[in-house]
Amino acid sequence: MKTGGLAYAWMAAALLSGCTPDAPTNAANQVANATSFAEKMTGGNQADPVAEPFSVTDKGEELEFAYSYPAEAAAIPELVRRFNREIRQSKVSALKLAKEDQASAKKDGFPFHGHALETHWSVAGNTPAFLSLLSTGYSFTGGAHGMTGYEALIWDRKAKRALGMEAMLSSPADFKAAINADFCAALDKERAARRGAPVEATDPDDEFTRCVDPMEQVLAPTSRDGKLFDAVKVVIGPYAAGPYAEGSYEISLPVTAAVRATIKDHYQAAFAGG
Repeated sequence: MKTGGLAYAWMAAALLSGCTPDAPTNAANQVANATSFAEKMTGGNQADPVAEPFSVTDKGEELEFAYSYPAEAAAIPELVRRFNREIRQSKVSALKLAKEDQASAKKDGFPFHGHALETHWSVAGNTPAFLSLLSTGYSFTGGAHGMTGYEALIWDRKAKRALGMEAMLSSPADFKAAINADFCAALDKERAARRGAPVEATDPDDEFTRCVDPMEQVLAPTSRDGKLFDAVKVVIGPYAAGPYAEGSYEISLPVTAAVRATIKDHYQAAFAGG
């Protein structure tokens, strides 16, 4: 894209400079203007090529399938290939299960309820060095209700590879220690808001009042200014911190100096809190 943009800029500058051959200053300005114009036309001044968000929906008798990802991911060929592969594999597996369930229901004289599988990726944080994505998934296989699940993915632009939050930590145990008190307090505050009463953890075996382990949840770094990761979102699925009716919980924790200290040296420059 940059090569084509510069070539376009050179041709535009040549045409413009032909009108004023004895004005080198004007010619220099014309080259700069033409280059700026070419970059706007080609997207050469952006981190990723211009792309459109992707979404597919297929409603069949046995399976309702949907998958989507944002433009920021669609601009990265490696992620597109990864997601396309996941679309094919997950749809084949889900459709196979649905058809088997349909055949079994027919054989036993029971009604068949169509299955559903959805995956929707969204941007959690977009910085020059990394793209942090968070997916919300939903699956229904004929039970009392469907299930919601989450997944996080961090795309390293320079290395051109995907990694998880834990891969960026020098010590997961130290990271947990740095966030745990604030995480538990924020979780109980949200629980109390939903339940209309303070949370009393009188029974250590009661999973709906005790604090959950943040390291067993989905972790996604986020960014407000698009420059650095300034917070980490902890996503807790249904049943993990409360009954199904309470749904999922999302707890956002700022990147403090203590949190940043647990990030590997190689990645610290991408995080605020220093």
